[in-house]
Amino acid sequence: MPKLVHVVGAGVAGLAAAVQLQRRGARVVLHEAQAQAGGRCRSYYDAKLGATIDSGNHIVLSGNTATLNYLRAIGAADELSGPSLPEYPFVDLATRARWTVRLSPGLLPWWIFDAQARVPNTGPADYLALVPLLFAKPARSVAQTMRCDGPLWERLLRPLFHALLNMEPREASAELTGAMVRETLLAGGLACRPLAARNGLGSAFVDPALRLLQHGGATIRLGSGLREITFAADPARVQALHFAGESITLDANDAVILALSPEAAPALVPELRAPTRFAAALNVHFAVEPPFGLPQVTGLLNGTAGWLFAFDGRLSVTLNAAERLLDTPHEALAATVWAEVAQAVNVPLTPMPPWQVVTERHAAFAALPDQETLRPGTRTRWNNLMLAGDWTATGLPATLEGAIRSGQKAADTLLNQPMERR
Repeated sequence: MPKLVHVVGAGVAGLAAAVQLQRRGARVVLHEAQAQAGGRCRSYYDAKLGATIDSGNHIVLSGNTATLNYLRAIGAADELSGPSLPEYPFVDLATRARWTVRLSPGLLPWWIFDAQARVPNTGPADYLALVPLLFAKPARSVAQTMRCDGPLWERLLRPLFHALLNMEPREASAELTGAMVRETLLAGGLACRPLAARNGLGSAFVDPALRLLQHGGATIRLGSGLREITFAADPARVQALHFAGESITLDANDAVILALSPEAAPALVPELRAPTRFAAALNVHFAVEPPFGLPQVTGLLNGTAGWLFAFDGRLSVTLNAAERLLDTPHEALAATVWAEVAQAVNVPLTPMPPWQVVTERHAAFAALPDQETLRPGTRTRWNNLMLAGDWTATGLPATLEGAIRSGQKAADTLLNQPMERR
């Protein structure tokens, strides 16, 4: 196995790869072009709010085994919190109706037979609409595969799929959506508890990993952007990495895991295919203490706001259909969202608390059927180069779970290679 591995990119995929490599005995050098690790999963201090906020809101489900195992490995298992039962409260902003979907904890979906637990105005037979997703054909959208209307779709499936896919679910890949359903709803309620990083993404996913890597002897180089890769033809391998002001020649037992974005990686690797379309994310943070008893995660329907997250000293909102809102003035956007939040949580509309809008135009690759065909595998044609990232062929949409799986798979694939391949 390689004695030294350069992990290029310190987002969640790169951190997961580095942690897995170190746990299996490899020496690690972690390179990150930015001054801060975490990529699109990071926390930072916002002076306007006087608080630390996240670059985006992420829902983790209790069935995301790779994510939970990663957190245990870095000593951060207690950083995620959520309800003890698989429950999803919703507020319809148009009708002011409120309800909570309560999934049964076991594998059998007894909850769909309970009118107090299932989606209002649905019956048990309505849930058979999910079955076609389990047999979804490649290159087909959700709308081409299953029924996308009615109370079940509007009051549960669409908002839940939107949160996990980060795009309009009707247009999304049915194959990827079906994979999510298998690992969550089909796995039983205990796999569906919504969890969030109570102290921020940095405290949960980034800082503990960096401490673990440093204590284990890894070299961490922030502000170390990769400019070029030199490849050798025979044997096919990475020969050198060129950073700003420094070139590193790889020995025979050195290897590379490239955990960069789908925009950056193809510029460095010849003929690498990658997704070309992306989904935007918009979040609005309000510096206000959540009302007592407010659930940590609440779905908001028929408004600009999509999901409401309650943290200590802060309410944070993820917006639906973010692409159409990118050019909306932030003041107007914050006012609209606060009016919806105030209605949902029964607090006064005025004064509006301090707010901040966080925009990510390329938050994730668009989980469209045609984009799924562009996702590369972990291996490359160079024996000592592996790829990682939520945009690689993980079988899942662009989620934390997919990113972590990709990093761990890249590390394991590299270390499990027979030496004669090198």
